Formats: sequence, C-alpha cells, structure tokens
Amino acid sequence: MHIEPSGQACGATITGVDFSTAVDGPTITAVREAWLQHHVLAFPDQQLEDTDLERITRYFGEFGSEPYFGTIDGSDHVVALTRRADETAPVFAESWHSDWSFQPKPPIGTLLYSLVIPPVGGDTSFVNQQLALARMPAALREKLEGRIALHSAAAGYAPDGMYGESDRAAGRSMKISFSEDARDIHPHPFIRPHPESGQETLLGCLGYIVGIEGMSDAEAGEILLELYNWQIRDEFQYTHRWQENMLVMWDNRSLLHRANGGYDGYDRELHRTTIADDPQLHLNASL
Repeated sequence: MHIEPSGQACGATITGVDFSTAVDGPTITAVREAWLQHHVLAFPDQQLEDTDLERITRYFGEFGSEPYFGTIDGSDHVVALTRRADETAPVFAESWHSDWSFQPKPPIGTLLYSLVIPPVGGDTSFVNQQLALARMPAALREKLEGRIALHSAAAGYAPDGMYGESDRAAGRSMKISFSEDARDIHPHPFIRPHPESGQETLLGCLGYIVGIEGMSDAEAGEILLELYNWQIRDEFQYTHRWQENMLVMWDNRSLLHRANGGYDGYDRELHRTTIADDPQLHLNASL
C-alpha cells in the first residue's frame, strides 16, 4: 500500500489496495489510520460493483441512513448521484456542508465511487475543520466555546427548501424527496473531540446550522457568518479531481465539502453510501 499526500490541507491518494475482492484486517486498519490522518482518501483504478461498495462500507461502520434520497434498484443503501447532460436543475450540493449534520447521529463518513466522469469540471472540494479550528483566532473561538449549534435540514429538504417542490418541477435526475420532518432541530456542540483521533474539530456550518442555543437569531446570525467566512478559507481546502473508477472516502467528522459544476452538456454519475458509527469495528481494527 502506497500513500501519496495531496500537498494541500488534507487528502491523499492510495494505491496498492484492490477493493474488488475481500480486504484483510491489517490493510483495513492501515487504511483507517490513513483516513484519520488525511481525512480524504482516493483509490484510483478500482473496478467495483454496487455490492462491492456495500461490502467496503461495512469495513468501516454500519450503513448510514439516507433520509431524503432514494436508493438504486436492488439496494437499500446505495444512492446514485447523477446529472444528465441536458439537465437544467442547479448542480446538487454546491454549498459547503457536512453530510446529514442535522441528524441526531450524523454519519461518520461517506464513500463515493465514480462511474461516469465528465472531461471538464465536476471536482469536489473539501475543507479541513481540524485545521480551521487549530488556526482560529482566539476571539472567534471564545464565541463558540461551550456553545451548541442548532442543525436543521429545512433549507434543503423541506417542501419550500432548495430541493423541495420547485426542484422536483425542474426535472432533476437524482432521486430526492422532501418532507416536513426536515424542519426538525437537532443540537450539536460547535467544538468537540474527534471520537477516534481525539483531535478537536468543528462540525457543520451555516446552512444546516440555523441557530445557536440560547441566543437570538440576530446575534447567532452574526457569529455563524463570521465562523463560515473563517472555516472555508483557501488555506484549509483541498480540491479533488475525479477519474472514472475511483473510490473516495472522507471523514464527515472533520470536514466540510461541496460539489463543483462546470460540466454542463456532459453526463456525470457516482454511487455513494454513508458510514454510520460502529465503535466495535474501529475498536477491533486498532487491536
């Protein structure tokens, strides 16, 4: 197994691992260690079926739930992230976010496998939230210390949200649903230790974070905007360029990410699963 760091704020490419067949425990342990260190791992030249993607997911945790996505035929867990060449709906997930941070227990990670990649555009950007916190000005950190962020999916998946009724009318190819349940609020600390590495990190950003517990909307809004402008700075970012048949996994607990467009007129398709925590799995991997 060879690890090549990106040279940016996070990210590494790993070769020498073939995920198309069963992978032994020591290799998974080494991959998990690299995952915690680099936050985003890319494995090029992987010939995978959807059943392989499901098997790989179970190496790292349980299957995460997909509350607003429909899965592909024949799977309860794999989601197709698709965009047709003639599609006019906005590019999905262009805003910075941490996957499903509005859940009581957000997924610890995401796996994404590329099937159809356009010749231009379509990169995925990541921003390292451990680094952003480590370099945060003391005055901003003081505003967040001990505070609870209020997370909600309303802006995205409520009926009047970005992916609500109006988006369905635009003819998006992805299977996205919406619900009144998206207005539910779930609290999470702004600052918390990473449950595996122990390194302090930030969870989420403006968008899914809609307020701060015990604070007026106006006061919270100012702090959330100040935080957002800090945590997405260029020096904390890594931009991933896709190839077909590439598997990418990222740590949802230490990153924000967003999709980039720039490929109008071309098809794009990737298949994804999310990883829910299973403490016993990473406990066993460390033995």
